[in-house]
Amino acid sequence: MQCSLKAPLGLRGLAATLVLFVSVALPAAHAQVPQAPEIAARSYLLLDVTANQILAAKDIDSPIEPASLTKLMTEYLVFDALKSKKITLTQTFGVSQRAWKMPGSRMFIDPKMQVPVEDLIKGMVVQSGNDATMALAEGVGGTAEHFVELMNQQAKALGMKSTSYKNPEGLTEPGHTTTARDLSILSTRLMSDFPDYIGYSAIKKYRYPGTPATNDTNRNTLLFRDPTVDGLKTGHTNAAGYCMIATAKRDFPNLGAGGRRLVAIVLGTVSDSARANESQKLLNWGYTAYEAVKLFDAGQPVVTPAVWKGKEAVVKLGRPEAIVVAVAAGSAAKVKTQVARPDPLVAPFKKGQQLGSLKVMLGDNPTPLTEVPLVALDAVEEAGIMGRAWDSIRLWIK
Repeated sequence: MQCSLKAPLGLRGLAATLVLFVSVALPAAHAQVPQAPEIAARSYLLLDVTANQILAAKDIDSPIEPASLTKLMTEYLVFDALKSKKITLTQTFGVSQRAWKMPGSRMFIDPKMQVPVEDLIKGMVVQSGNDATMALAEGVGGTAEHFVELMNQQAKALGMKSTSYKNPEGLTEPGHTTTARDLSILSTRLMSDFPDYIGYSAIKKYRYPGTPATNDTNRNTLLFRDPTVDGLKTGHTNAAGYCMIATAKRDFPNLGAGGRRLVAIVLGTVSDSARANESQKLLNWGYTAYEAVKLFDAGQPVVTPAVWKGKEAVVKLGRPEAIVVAVAAGSAAKVKTQVARPDPLVAPFKKGQQLGSLKVMLGDNPTPLTEVPLVALDAVEEAGIMGRAWDSIRLWIK
């Protein structure tokens, strides 16, 4: 193992950062960086969620009108209210005149109805109903205006730096914009934060009793084409064009039960069929052009450095989830890893506290493919007064 000292990486109160080169045994092979396919869209992004890497992108920071992709943020707030038990799935919301008169896609509910929250969610997600979305916004936020404030607060909290919401449903309005990058943040957090509710996105057909039978089909046509696709949302306005966020999870033996999840974001295509075709093209390319390499299992220590002034002699650094990297198919043998961590490591440490990072590189390219934060897998308490005093002397001598 080769070690070298570098300047601090922003971890305060520490004199140096220790860089460790960790060897990972992988099969021999050779490959070039894949060339992304031609995608007929204003902007697009393909994200490997499992590896947390962008595989293909075009104009991902350009402002776009999100159309009904806006409803993903409405979903986020509704799911959060469910998770925190502020509302329940069986609770009913009334339908205001404002909700009833919403233009565009509809669930076809009216002011005479008291609709269960779960049905409103299905109406918003499956039918993309603007009336259902407004009823949920008013039910959770009190007013649509207050709900929009909550949307913008949540966008800021998630790190969606280029997003501004003006309404909960996505109809065209000045200043109502986002980016492909921000939509990728929202999509991944929606899936990871609300695993109990994200399954609504995979429902192929739904309609509320008494509403038109012809209005029962999810507009995400990939749900009907590709059995590995299980979400997330489509959108369309004249200004936005036809948009889609499609996510798929496919099984790979080396990754275990979790499989490999990709998210394709395609914005501003010319038709319903085009957004589906281009999304499918991205997903298929991502799964074949790139392979997922699992470097460490969930909870497996990447390194176990010595600890000073602690009750334990070492601290285990790793991730609670498996560490996976996406590389060009056939190039797994070129993967190199490098650990950067503070030195010395002085206790106490909390479980989950970040204490370094794992840089993953390919071949001789000095630019990391990805950088994964490393956290303490277990807490390390501070030693007693004698242990701390002894280690203080040892550190002074060192």
